[in-house]
Amino acid sequence: MEKTQNDLVTTGTDNLTMKERKANIKILAPRYKQASKKEKKNILDEFVLNNGYTRSYASFVLRTYRIKCYVQKSNVVLLAEKNTQSKQKNHLIIYDATVKRYLVLLWRSLNYLCGKRMAPYLSEYIDKLEQCGELTLDSTVKKKLKQISAATIDRLLKDEKDRYRIKRWNHTKPGRLIKREIEVRKGISWDENQPGFLEIDLVGHEGGDPSGEFAFTLDATDVCTQWTETRTIRNKAAIWVVEAIEDIRLNLPFPLLGIDTDNGSEFLNRPLLAYCQDHSIKFTRGRSLEKNDSCHIEQKNYSIVQDTFGYHRYDTEKERNLMKIMNEKLRLYTNFFQPSMKLTGQKKINQKSIKMYDKAKTPFQRILDHSLIQEEAKQFLKQLYENLNPIKLRKEIVAHKRDLFQLVKEKNKDKIDYVSKEEYEKIYLSQKQNKETAHESTI
Repeated sequence: MEKTQNDLVTTGTDNLTMKERKANIKILAPRYKQASKKEKKNILDEFVLNNGYTRSYASFVLRTYRIKCYVQKSNVVLLAEKNTQSKQKNHLIIYDATVKRYLVLLWRSLNYLCGKRMAPYLSEYIDKLEQCGELTLDSTVKKKLKQISAATIDRLLKDEKDRYRIKRWNHTKPGRLIKREIEVRKGISWDENQPGFLEIDLVGHEGGDPSGEFAFTLDATDVCTQWTETRTIRNKAAIWVVEAIEDIRLNLPFPLLGIDTDNGSEFLNRPLLAYCQDHSIKFTRGRSLEKNDSCHIEQKNYSIVQDTFGYHRYDTEKERNLMKIMNEKLRLYTNFFQPSMKLTGQKKINQKSIKMYDKAKTPFQRILDHSLIQEEAKQFLKQLYENLNPIKLRKEIVAHKRDLFQLVKEKNKDKIDYVSKEEYEKIYLSQKQNKETAHESTI
C-alpha cells in the first residue's frame, strides 16, 4: 500500500528510504520558505524528528532546496536562487536625454576628454562658451551640468566612446657619439615644481613607410605646468631640431631652464649641446629603453600629436605648411582648453597600488596659480584668453585636418583607388555572387 504525503511527514526515521526523504523535503521546503519565524521553528522540529538530521543541516537543506551550491574551503557557496529576477527599482532620472545631448556636445568640443579631466573644468568651460555666444542653456540643465560627477559623465558617454589603438613606427636611433657628455636625468637634476623644464620628443609621420624623407613633429611639454608646444620640421636633422627648440623658447610664457630627451641621435649631437650651453639650458637624457623616464611627453605624443595629425605620411611642402598652421591653433586650444591631471602620490593598500591625482586644470590655470611666473606673462595670457573661442578653434582644427587628409588622398590617388560606398557594395555583391556560382558549379 502506497504512503500518502501526510504519512511521509510523520513517519519514523528508521522506515524512510532516500527516495522517501527527498519526497518529504519536496513537501516541506516550499512551506518552510514561505512560513513565518515561529512556523519555521515547528516545521524544523518536525523535519529533524522524521529524518534524523542535525538542526543546522536540516535548516540548510530546506533553505537551499533547488538552489545550486558547492563547497569551497569549508564554506558553502550558493550559485543561484530559483527566482533570479530581481525587482527593478524605479529610480528618479536626474540626467535626462537633454542633459546627455548637451554633455555630448561639450565632450566633443573638448576633444573627447575622460570624465575625471572633464568634470572639474565644465563649470568654467560652460561660462566661456556662453560668453562667446556658442551655447545657450536652460537654468536647470546648466545647474545639472555644473554639478555632474566624473563617474556619471563616463556612464552617460559610454555608448558614445570609440576606443582604438594603432601601433606606429619607432624612429629613435641611439646616439652614442656624445652620450657620456650628457647627464642622465635624476631626481636631483631638476626642480619639477618650477616652470621651465621641458620633456622633448619627436613624432614621425611616415604613414607605415619609413623610407625616404618625411615630416616630424617636435613635441615639448613643461613638467610643472603641462604647457605644451608642437613644431613641424622637415626631417630629424639637428639643424631643424635646434631651430624648432629656439622657436619654442621664444614663445614660452616662462624662461626655458632645461630640456630632457631620449637617447636618439636627433638629440644627442654637438649642435644641440652647443645651443644649450650658449643659452644656459640644462640638457639631460633618460635611461636607455626606459620610456617611463619621459612619461609626460610620451602621453602627449598620442593625445595631442597623433590624435590631430593621424597616421598618414606627410612628405610634401604643402602638407608641412598646413601642419604648421594647425600647430598655431593647436597650441591655443591645448593650453587654454584642455585640462589634465598630475600624479601627486602613490600608496599601497593590501598589495594594490593606488595612484592619487590632483584636480584637473588647464596649463593656463596652472600658470595663473604659480607664484614663480611673472605677472606680466600672466596678464598677457589673460588678455589672450578673453579673445579666444574654443568652439571656433576646434572647428578650425577639424577643417584643417580634413584639408590635410585631402592632400594625402590627392597625392596617393595614383597608388590607391578610392571608391564610394555604393561602388564598394556593388563590387562586394558581385564577388560574393561569383563565389556562390563557382561553388554551385563544383557540386
